[in-house]
Amino acid sequence: MAGIGEGEQARQTRLPDLHLRLRAELGRIDDQLRALLGAMDRLQGLLDAVVAISREVELPAVLHRIVTTAMELVGARYGALGVLSESGDRLEQFISAGLSEQEHAALAETAFPRGLGVLGHLIHHPEPLRVEDIPAHPSSAGFPPNHPLLRTLLGVAITVRGEIYGDLYLSERRDGRPFDAHDETVVVALAGAAGIAIENVRLFEQVRVSAEQFQRLLLPTLPDLRPFTAAAIYRPAAEPSRLGGDWYDAIPLPGGVVAVVIGDVVGHDLKAAAAMASTRNMLRALLFERGGPPGAILAQLDRTVQTITNHPVTTTTLARMEPDGPGWRLHWSSAGHVPPLLIAPGRRPEYLFAEPGLPLGVDTEQPRPDHSRFVPPGATVVFFTDGLIEHPEQPIDESLDELTALAARYADLPLQEFVQALADHHPSDGHDDMAVLALRAPRV
Repeated sequence: MAGIGEGEQARQTRLPDLHLRLRAELGRIDDQLRALLGAMDRLQGLLDAVVAISREVELPAVLHRIVTTAMELVGARYGALGVLSESGDRLEQFISAGLSEQEHAALAETAFPRGLGVLGHLIHHPEPLRVEDIPAHPSSAGFPPNHPLLRTLLGVAITVRGEIYGDLYLSERRDGRPFDAHDETVVVALAGAAGIAIENVRLFEQVRVSAEQFQRLLLPTLPDLRPFTAAAIYRPAAEPSRLGGDWYDAIPLPGGVVAVVIGDVVGHDLKAAAAMASTRNMLRALLFERGGPPGAILAQLDRTVQTITNHPVTTTTLARMEPDGPGWRLHWSSAGHVPPLLIAPGRRPEYLFAEPGLPLGVDTEQPRPDHSRFVPPGATVVFFTDGLIEHPEQPIDESLDELTALAARYADLPLQEFVQALADHHPSDGHDDMAVLALRAPRV
């Protein structure tokens, strides 16, 4: 019995020790789980940041997004991205975030940093840099007047295609602590994704510029149309790299006649642009060879296009302006296109609403109605594509009314400035490319 009592006593003595060890182990596991959850949160935050950066398609927006997302990831109060010059020895651009309006105002007369002091240290030594006391750093050169006093810094270089593009700077964690190794790891990972995003948007910009140049090469230079004055403008869609099918043309014909055309091939790709070019050229040939009313020419164009091509559906308006007594007469036919806008001196601008025919490429058997309207001296006729007026959040009638108001406001401008104003202040959302061609009759 005595032996049993001693064993029980020993077991009871060991129980508190086991409880303590178990509690300590559970505490360690809890700490590991918390650290794991924190790491998962940081990883998710990093993934979200990478996705947010990759959605931007304009370089200034990408650079600003890099700064703000880095600040959010590590809880920094201030952030900046310095873009290096071509020589790589100084900053030529500085994108900052976190400054208050008062701080911005105080620094209004101060030039942006060129890469001296601690910023310059990172330029010449592009390894990640953590500083707990900026003024005490050997490379510190102080701050300009009215600059916020900064103590802590986390700096990371951003590389694009193996070359240093710039440096990402973060300062002052909101919790007052210095930046730690975890912050450095997250920002280094972000900088890697930022380099890819910068390269992508630069390539995107090259494609956009090339596409726009290609599109403009397909459009004609307006010839001398005297006694008329003509002006045209083309604007690509707001979304970069999208080719469009909008086009315009103006051709002087015998007998003082001028032919004008505006059109829009459905689609936003190379096929639409190529279809636009070939349709325009076929229409030019028909105008020179056949003559006749616009409806008959559009009917022949439709039959030709459907016989020898597989072009997408196309809307267009073909018009002829010819002498008529003291003024001119406009003859036109529409293939599903928006109506022209007539601006006569002393009158409110009005749309030349008339029965439209079907777009090209739908049904060659349907008739193509012709229309006629007297155009007084000094009047302007504006032809445009629907990219000038379409907006998904408002009815088309409202957009047409807005364009009428714009035309009335700028009607007295020289014609090139007039079409420029319409393109600058258009009521559309810019999702589509747009073309505007205006023909102004001389005053008596």
